[in-house]
Amino acid sequence: MTARRPSSPAGSREFELRQKRLLESLAAQNLDALIVSAAANIRYLLGFTGSAGIAVIGADAAVLFTDPRYAAQAAEQAACRVRVVRRLIENGLIPAIARGGWKRIGFEPARLSFAVFEQLRGSLPRGIRLMPAPGLVEELREVKSPSEIDRIRRAAATALEAYARVSSEIRPGLRESDVAAELDYQMRRLGADGPAFDTIVASGQRSAWPHADASSKPIAAGEPILIDLGARQEGYTSDLTRMVVLGRPGRRLAALHRAVLEAQMAALETVREGVAASVVDRAARRVLARHGLERHFVHSTGHGLGLEIHELPRLGTRESKRLRAGMVITIEPGVYLPGLGGVRIEDTVVVTAGGAEVLTNSSKQLLVL
Repeated sequence: MTARRPSSPAGSREFELRQKRLLESLAAQNLDALIVSAAANIRYLLGFTGSAGIAVIGADAAVLFTDPRYAAQAAEQAACRVRVVRRLIENGLIPAIARGGWKRIGFEPARLSFAVFEQLRGSLPRGIRLMPAPGLVEELREVKSPSEIDRIRRAAATALEAYARVSSEIRPGLRESDVAAELDYQMRRLGADGPAFDTIVASGQRSAWPHADASSKPIAAGEPILIDLGARQEGYTSDLTRMVVLGRPGRRLAALHRAVLEAQMAALETVREGVAASVVDRAARRVLARHGLERHFVHSTGHGLGLEIHELPRLGTRESKRLRAGMVITIEPGVYLPGLGGVRIEDTVVVTAGGAEVLTNSSKQLLVL
């Protein structure tokens, strides 16, 4: 079964331009086509949002293979030819590559399963070479179009409003999971597809775990509460972290919060087009080093986001990549002290020629309830 997609939610022209840019990248690597297996990359290039699909894109063809459950959806969404088959690899991808006249086929080594790779390698005709092509689509996704930034902006506004509605209602005795569930509920009520990741609510000593799951632990007065949330809206994500305490904070917690906020502001001040990612990371670490806290900052200062919550670029110590206008990144230094707790402050920002446009623009002061 074959179908064509007449239009696309983001505009068919935008998908055409993305595919054209991919073909230019393929030509630069002497590749004839690319097998696209990552769902986010399929959505970015073709507009298809279903959970079952694999595509091959070459100079003279772009074809999405999906199964009968997604026939109507793919016909409406996909900015390419669609083939509906019951076995995507055997009945779809392998025959298409064999007929395509391509000799050097790229694939996504971090996204394609080893089982599928072995199946392809054992079934394709002689003379066709499968070549690892890491990060081709991900690099295209680094710089967002105006329509993508608009969607991230809406996702950021949703996360901010959900946080505002829920944070002021936190009381001693509520479980971390109660607060996380309410945040997720409010984001959906505000129009989100859902949370961008498992919402983190970590209180007391558990706040020293950078990626703690929201647990059944009751929240107690005086404890630090680290809240990390993001909305996924129209496919695009946002990311926000703030700190809350019930009752008067101890002097140590207040000092930690001041140091992390100073580090975050220093990092934000360095963000602009042309600055190396490592420079942003170093700005945060220098501040924390002055406070004797650098060794307790155990992750990078930020990361890109978009269709996925973690995308390129990475803002780490050894990252030489230079920021470009239109990148959307997080700035999120944190300090984690086992036995006491942790503090992280995070915003989603757009890189511009003149600096950082903060999309999650709200108070970053320690919220005392």
